[in-house]
Amino acid sequence: MNLRKRRTMEIDRSTLADIRRSLRPEVLERLNQAVSRIVAAKQKGGKVVAVLGSGPNLHEGVTTLVAELMHKGLIDGVTTSSAVINHEMGGTLERVKRIEGAALGIAPERLPSDGKVEATLLDDAQIARIAREITFDPDLYQRMLALPGHTIIKVAGNLAYPTGWRTERIAREILPLARQHKIPFEQMAGYGADPLTMIGAGTALHLPVLVTIPQLVGGGEVGLAVGDSLPLSERARRVAEMLAGADVIIESALALSQEIHDGPFERYTGHGFWVDWEGGWTYSLERKTIVRIDLDPNLEVVWQREQAAHTVTDAVDQGLPKTKTFAVPFRMEMSGFARIPGSIPIVGDIGEIWPLIALDAADALGIELDFMSYKQSLPAGARMREWIVEHIQPLDRERLIAAAPPLEGSRGQGAAAG
Repeated sequence: MNLRKRRTMEIDRSTLADIRRSLRPEVLERLNQAVSRIVAAKQKGGKVVAVLGSGPNLHEGVTTLVAELMHKGLIDGVTTSSAVINHEMGGTLERVKRIEGAALGIAPERLPSDGKVEATLLDDAQIARIAREITFDPDLYQRMLALPGHTIIKVAGNLAYPTGWRTERIAREILPLARQHKIPFEQMAGYGADPLTMIGAGTALHLPVLVTIPQLVGGGEVGLAVGDSLPLSERARRVAEMLAGADVIIESALALSQEIHDGPFERYTGHGFWVDWEGGWTYSLERKTIVRIDLDPNLEVVWQREQAAHTVTDAVDQGLPKTKTFAVPFRMEMSGFARIPGSIPIVGDIGEIWPLIALDAADALGIELDFMSYKQSLPAGARMREWIVEHIQPLDRERLIAAAPPLEGSRGQGAAAG
């Protein structure tokens, strides 16, 4: 925890005030409503769960903010994608040099569509550590750095050499450990992850961080290892139990949420009906608050029509196609979301909405935050991304092995499983 305390970032309240003033009144009203529900839940000892998609949540600093909110007791569990697990293992964001792969002699058909490959910009200590873990080719690395190209900050542990390859290789080591200990890959990886990643915070604080079944595809070898670490039915049950225990669920830059929040064990939308019929465990979303942050204005259109005239409910009752009923591009998650009494749609940019939710909830509860995310296109957002690159470290393989819980019946040292 001392490591976390040293890594504080001053909150730019002026930038956040500018963002607040830029919001439409109806968006600000919904944001305030969401904050009130979160604060009320926490004041009575309830739980708040974040249900996150991938890319935008990383680039806008939301995953790092959620990790901070976990440490401060504001977020009690997370579902996300295997791609996010991959990038958090790599350190969330990293600085890379993008170069033409053909200049390295790589055949065009083996390259991504743009023909580019990447080299992570590493210091000598980082290179030395990686060289102890994988077969590192220093000549190839230096050739990559010498070629013309441009430098950017992007999600970590992806296509860049050597960090992307390192993450893939370490995933193969983590999977058998997770299976031996009978815990999710995400939790096992968390033993070596930076505390300001969601997986690192989750393992350290004994909070669940789980990839959902619709989000298993992604993250290369990491996604396969996440999927292979738990049977699908157990993963679905663990996700459902997390949501069942939540008073407030915040969905952010997410697709296929209907298969998450009203999955096979949820009664209110009907999907868990037969499980309940047979006496199995189920839960209901009827009295829960679901906040959805989404840029799609059609979410608001569908939600408004359901609130005004139960149009979605009537379409379901009459077996009518919802796309034609609403005359908008209809996503299935709009159906379940609109029908939940406690749903709150916030049509806005997660880079603007999340920091305001976090700040307002923390202020109301008297909590001081040590990190804040900002929309990446703002100067504060650019500084935030630089801060993440500098301060959030890739997964530490040696710490993972040392800290992993002992196997049942063994006398090895290690932290207890969360």
